[in-house]
Amino acid sequence: MMKTEDRWAGERLKETHFHPREAALNLRDAWSSWNGYKFADYYYDTEYEYFCVRNSCGTYDICPMQKYEITGGDAEAMLNRMVTRNIVGMSENRVTYVCWCTDEGRMIDDGTIFKLGPEKFMLTCGSPCLAWLEKSVFGFGDVKFVDMSDKIAALSFQGPTTCAVLKKLGLKGIENLKPYNIKHFSFQGGKLMVSRTGFTGDLGYELWIAPKYALGLWDALYAAGEDFGIQPYGEAATNMARLEAGFIMPDMEFNEALKTVHFRYDQTPFGLNLGWLVDFKKPHFNGRRALLQERSKGPEYTLTKLDIEGNKPAEEATLYCDKRCTRQIGYVTSAMWSPVVKANIALAMIKTEYLQGDIWAEIYFGKELRQTRKVAKCTVQKKPFWAPARARATPPQAY
Repeated sequence: MMKTEDRWAGERLKETHFHPREAALNLRDAWSSWNGYKFADYYYDTEYEYFCVRNSCGTYDICPMQKYEITGGDAEAMLNRMVTRNIVGMSENRVTYVCWCTDEGRMIDDGTIFKLGPEKFMLTCGSPCLAWLEKSVFGFGDVKFVDMSDKIAALSFQGPTTCAVLKKLGLKGIENLKPYNIKHFSFQGGKLMVSRTGFTGDLGYELWIAPKYALGLWDALYAAGEDFGIQPYGEAATNMARLEAGFIMPDMEFNEALKTVHFRYDQTPFGLNLGWLVDFKKPHFNGRRALLQERSKGPEYTLTKLDIEGNKPAEEATLYCDKRCTRQIGYVTSAMWSPVVKANIALAMIKTEYLQGDIWAEIYFGKELRQTRKVAKCTVQKKPFWAPARARATPPQAY
C-alpha cells in the first residue's frame, strides 16, 4: 500500500466514507494522503495505537485501497494470465495473495484476489491499476472490469479481541470463518462482506459494505467494541505491525516497476522472497520467460529478515560482510525495535551471494543532538518475527 505524506492535506483531498467519525478521533490532526484521499497517519500516539492492535482491537480505514470488480466467462483466464500465481479452480468466497509483473519479470504490484462467484472476482491493490487492467484484458472476449474503489467502504479490523466484538455485533458464526475465507451477512438493510484477512499478522478481519451503510457500521462496531478496547489506528502503527509480520510495503521493500526511472531499481518476486507466488506449471503469464531465467541464475539481491544486536533501529542502515565495513553487501529497507518480539528487527535487501556469511549493519542514530555510529552483528531469520497461533486458530480463542 502506498501512502505519501501531504502536509497540506485538506480540501484538495477526498474524504473517505468513515472520515466524519475519524476526524473527531484524530486528536493530533495528523493526516497523510493515499490515492487522493485524506488519510490518518496517526490519531493520538503511534505506539498507543500499535499496542491496541496487539492487545485488544483497532480499525484501519482501507477505503483508499484500489478495488476492481472483474466479471465474465474469461475473467478467471485473464487474471490467471496477469498474475504469477495459479488461481484456476479457486473456490468461491476465498481470498488469495498475488503479484503481477511486466514482461521483464519486474514486479508491478501485489494485492489480493477475491472470488465472489463463478465468473466474478475482486482485485485489490495499493496503487491504481486501471491502465494495466486495460492492457491485460486485450484478446479476451468475455471479460469486463469496473473500478469500485470509491463505491465500496472498507475497514480493516485487527487484534485479538476482534472475533469477540464481531460476535457481539451479531455476526452469527463469525468464529467459524477460516483465514482467507469470506462470509456474507445482512446488516441494517444492506449486505456486509467479511473476509478474514489483514496486514498485521494477527487475528483480524476486513469489512466491506456499500458507502451509505459505512457510518452505521462504524457506530455499531464501536458500540460493540466499547468494552473490548476498540480504537482507530493509522498508517504509522500499521507499518510497525506489518514489519513484525514480515510483510512488504511499496516504496520501502520494493519500487513498482511501472514507476521506476533507473534500470533495475525495481524488483522481481524472487528478489522479494515471493518465489512461492510464481507457478511455472500453469500456462503462460506475464513475465514467465524472464522469471524462468531469474529462477535459474538466482536474484542479485534477496529480501531478508534480520535480528540485529542491540536496541538501536537500523533505519536506512548499510550492510557489510565484515565488521570494518569495507565491503558493502546490502541495505535495510525497514527497521524497528519490536515491543512484542523484544528484538531489534529489520527487512533488508542483501546480495544473494553473501547470505551465508557474516552480516554487519552500520547504524547511525542521534544522541544528545549528536550523530553516533554503531556497527552491529545481524542474524538471518527464516520465519516471520511475529506469527501468533491465534492468527490461524478457528475458532479463535476468546479474549
